[in-house]
Amino acid sequence: MTSLRPPKAVVFDLGNVLVRWDPRLPFVGSLTSDEVDAMFEEVDFAAFNHLQDAGRPWAVALASIRERHPQHAAAMTLYRDNFAASLAGPVPGSERVVRDLRATGVRLLGLTNWSAETFPHAEPAAPVIGLLEDVLVSGEVGLAKPDPRIFRLLAERHGLDPEATVFVDDSAANVEAAAGEGFDALLFTDAERLRADLAERGLPV
Repeated sequence: MTSLRPPKAVVFDLGNVLVRWDPRLPFVGSLTSDEVDAMFEEVDFAAFNHLQDAGRPWAVALASIRERHPQHAAAMTLYRDNFAASLAGPVPGSERVVRDLRATGVRLLGLTNWSAETFPHAEPAAPVIGLLEDVLVSGEVGLAKPDPRIFRLLAERHGLDPEATVFVDDSAANVEAAAGEGFDALLFTDAERLRADLAERGLPV
């Protein structure tokens, strides 16, 4: 699309947009890849992780694992304790996009699905996060994408006009939810494609 007026704000998801995240990395040297896959399937890691993103305390989460999947309690505790290892550094090219946008004066914000307890590891792994005006962290507010309420909260908290705000996420479900709330939502695949999409919207990047 080509906008007559450039966006006033760009909101970034963090995981696999600004910082690489691979939940299998904390188990390197402790479990084989097949063992991790089997464990993730048994505990339904995607659903487990979503509850963490939505604000469930890790103490509660591990108590649930000990009750329902005691054979995986030690491994899931390892995941929590070694969470920093799951962050494999900045996503290639994304920091340059953020810095170029910042030079234009457009507002830059973050909206991330992330446990409040592990979020402090984010910026050390990808310092570009510190260039954002603010990050709304799902685990801190008890709402997680693609829940439409978190997009409404984002707009309310930061005084955003969704139609004048680009939202960037690597999850199609999250992009669809943001679009449903009126945001100009982009699916992130790589920094080069993002740069082209932002240029189409009139941002000089």
